[in-house]
Amino acid sequence: MRLVIAKCSVDYEGRLRAHLPLAKRLLMVKADGSVLIHSDGGSYKPLNWMSPPAHLHIEEPDEDDRAAGVSEVWQVQAAKNDDHLTIRITERISDTAHELGMDPGLVKDGVEADLQRLLAEQIELLGIGTTLVRREYMTAIGPVDILARDAEGMGVAVELKRRGDIDGVEQLTRYLDLLNRDPLLAPVRGVFAAQQIKPQARTLALDRGIECLVLDYDAMRGVDDAEYRLF
Repeated sequence: MRLVIAKCSVDYEGRLRAHLPLAKRLLMVKADGSVLIHSDGGSYKPLNWMSPPAHLHIEEPDEDDRAAGVSEVWQVQAAKNDDHLTIRITERISDTAHELGMDPGLVKDGVEADLQRLLAEQIELLGIGTTLVRREYMTAIGPVDILARDAEGMGVAVELKRRGDIDGVEQLTRYLDLLNRDPLLAPVRGVFAAQQIKPQARTLALDRGIECLVLDYDAMRGVDDAEYRLF
């Protein structure tokens, strides 16, 4: 990755035209061919950019640009369309390059698979005396995240989400309709479990006789003990 801090102006031509007046900015050139122009504000979003594949060509300024104080011109051309960036640099303040190598990718913490595993290990969060039947209980329309039995022997189907919305309730409703047709499983009640449950989803679930359970992920994995919180 090449990182250049420079005073520059930027012109974009493509589906529309855009201009960034002369100012100090960060120019980021990645190994995949992308070029991004950042300011010191605006959060993580670049002011303008060229997505890969793209070709960067650095050339000498013409007479007009040289008269305006331009020392070099970056021409960035997209490979798949007519999008084009022209970066005119008047002063290069810093220029560094770093070989980052292959990135292993983002490893998400608290995904649904983690919640499913933890809830299966702590199945009594569904109620004292609850026992696990199995995770990923397969049905004709897809797998139920967790199938369990409560202390009275009634089946419990659990749909797990990080953020519970109406679609998750609808999904669990379809599973319950199918499971309750099986004489070997019926009756089966539903539990909609998530780290956060939207008010509309909670209302729909309760209207359909589905219990809602908010999961404390940190407490479940032993990072935070809810018993010792002040608030």
